[in-house]
Amino acid sequence: MRTVTRTADTFRARTAAADRRRAVVQSLAPLVVDALLPMAAYYALREGFGMSTFAALAWSSVLPALRTVWSIVRDRRLNGLAALILTVNVLGLLLTTVTGDVRLMLAKESAGSGVVGVVVLASVLAGRPLMTAGLRPWVTRGDAAKNAAWDRLVAGTARFRRAELAFSAVWGASLLAESVVRVVGAYTLPADTMVWLGSVIMGVAVVAAIVVSGGMAVDPMEKMVAAEAAGGEPSSV
Repeated sequence: MRTVTRTADTFRARTAAADRRRAVVQSLAPLVVDALLPMAAYYALREGFGMSTFAALAWSSVLPALRTVWSIVRDRRLNGLAALILTVNVLGLLLTTVTGDVRLMLAKESAGSGVVGVVVLASVLAGRPLMTAGLRPWVTRGDAAKNAAWDRLVAGTARFRRAELAFSAVWGASLLAESVVRVVGAYTLPADTMVWLGSVIMGVAVVAAIVVSGGMAVDPMEKMVAAEAAGGEPSSV
């Protein structure tokens, strides 16, 4: 009898783990398809296959374009993240058509992050933070109880909502600041310096965003979700 019970418990545990993994994959899929794949495709085509910047941007825009059109046709709504990546790529394509200016070529590398930063900040002002698509899966870990707790907290807890907005605000501000610094550097520092310094500036901006948003938003949100999922009573203030 004990053997049967242990077997049943093991089966339930494995099923629950499989469900959590499946939920995480489903939650992350839009972020991967709409943002990471186009970005990876761009660098792979440009660096790995030797395509021009224009050609790499054009081909990496195909997936976001299809996703944007599909969301409009199927769901009768705009896929915000796919449309944003598509807009960034189109902007890059337009800037790439302007040739002969080395400093402009350096400055345009930061145009994408600048556009993303502005759009993310606008989404915060509109009360619909864009970075939530990437934040939620990491906080809930695909757990059904935590996903339900997230929904309850968003609907009824002001402190949780403020942390959610703060996460996107930090990332939007970091990306916009990185873009501004790189554009200024492109026109004030030697071109040879900016070739390597641009990557350093981007790395610093990303690390700063991770550290600041972690303390301001991710950590407290994880605690509130865990408490809510466990039946606690987080503050609504």
